[in-house]
Amino acid sequence: MFSLLNVSSADEGDLTARATIRNTALRLFAERGADAVTMREIAAAAGVSPALLVHHFGSKDGLRAAVDEYAARAFDALFEMDHDDLLAVLTGERTASLAELFATAFPADSPLPAYLRRLLLTGDPAGSTLFVTWFRATRQLLDVMAERGATTPTEDLDVRAAFLLVNDLAMVLLRSQITEVLGIDPMSPEGLDRWARDASAVYMNGAFALPDEAEEATS
Repeated sequence: MFSLLNVSSADEGDLTARATIRNTALRLFAERGADAVTMREIAAAAGVSPALLVHHFGSKDGLRAAVDEYAARAFDALFEMDHDDLLAVLTGERTASLAELFATAFPADSPLPAYLRRLLLTGDPAGSTLFVTWFRATRQLLDVMAERGATTPTEDLDVRAAFLLVNDLAMVLLRSQITEVLGIDPMSPEGLDRWARDASAVYMNGAFALPDEAEEATS
């Protein structure tokens, strides 16, 4: 089943200096990018000495690796539900999109969605690894859906899996832009409800019609 993870609860009881440093680095990396943040800045924000960072992580590369591993575990948890649960998600029985899982797992103040945005849009190897992992999971799910008659026929399940994954991630990656044009955060409860209503209709019925079909629908 799906596990809720966020920066404060992913490692329950892990309030050590190491976890504090890692979480601080995650926030700063999400805000400014890992290359723009120094070890001294991370230490100051975490309220520890630079020497303690070196003690726990060895170097900035070691700290970055720890942040990437932590984020990957949190993101991978989004797919830790069985096929029946994910099938219910994608077929609209509970929501229109996996984007709701992001909103549920990561509260508004979590830096994880912003960190994911940087990983995916900067060509970071960690982001590429995540995308490939999620694509494979989506592709496997589509096989299950096809076996159960829960998807329309297609000659290219790879393309469909990529399309569904990209479509779901778009809300996370373009969250601020969507908020600006809609006037509401699409990952807030109200925004998700508004988004899900129309997204469900598109997933189930399509978004376009031939002119003759449109006329019949309005007559």
